[in-house]
Amino acid sequence: MMRRVRWTKLAATLLLLITGTVFVLPFAWMLSASFKLEGEVFSYPIRWIPDEWIGLSNYEQVWFGDHPFWKYYWNTIKVTVATTAISCTVSALAAYGFSKVRFAAGKWLFFIVLATFMVPQQAILVPQFVLYRMIGLFDSHLGLILLNSFSVLGTFMLRQFFMGIHNDFIESAKIDGAGHPRIFVSIALPLVVPAVSTYAILRFIWTWNDYQNPLIFLRTDGLYTIQLAMQKFTSINGEFWSLIMAAAVSAIFPLLLMFIIGQKRVIEGIAVGGVKG
Repeated sequence: MMRRVRWTKLAATLLLLITGTVFVLPFAWMLSASFKLEGEVFSYPIRWIPDEWIGLSNYEQVWFGDHPFWKYYWNTIKVTVATTAISCTVSALAAYGFSKVRFAAGKWLFFIVLATFMVPQQAILVPQFVLYRMIGLFDSHLGLILLNSFSVLGTFMLRQFFMGIHNDFIESAKIDGAGHPRIFVSIALPLVVPAVSTYAILRFIWTWNDYQNPLIFLRTDGLYTIQLAMQKFTSINGEFWSLIMAAAVSAIFPLLLMFIIGQKRVIEGIAVGGVKG
């Protein structure tokens, strides 16, 4: 029986290793192609290490060329960080209110909020577009930030974690004279930090990768985010794959960095959610 278990684990490990390698190979090729001359990109058999090392010339052209990526990077960082901060704050406050504050029709109000999640985002694009033109938020980073700052999914997700906090903590704090703002900041929020961190990482990734909203609500080139910049860069340099790969590596690098930094928090959030479930 022990031998069978060992062979099963070995087979599973090898299968996962092969599967992981298959998934990593395209990214490895993309990284390799970004350091190659154009003539070596599609050479066969594949040369993972370029024959002629050109250094960072492709990246220099991407970042400081005719359409500098540093400008689009700054736009994307500004929009993504602001959106993530506002969304986490609003979602955490709403989740605490729906889970720990008793008020009339609270359950029905939460049901109405949750029902809006069933409406496809594409169905409200036209009203949003008209409204933004009327109130002067069209073609601005502020309007783009507000679009993703209020999340039903984030509220629902964090509410489940706040509900896991025992009410005795809340009642004890009330007896000591603490109000809901103090209870939220000092008691409830520290207990759901893994969940908030998990949602912050997800919101960061979703906002960074957002293509639809910037495409519709931005018109000025100087306000473009990295996703629109990638589309524009590809259309201009469609025949230069080495430059496109350098741009793609630049676009996904912050996401890889965010995952490496925050993977521990994501695992903690999933583990805590599994225990509560």
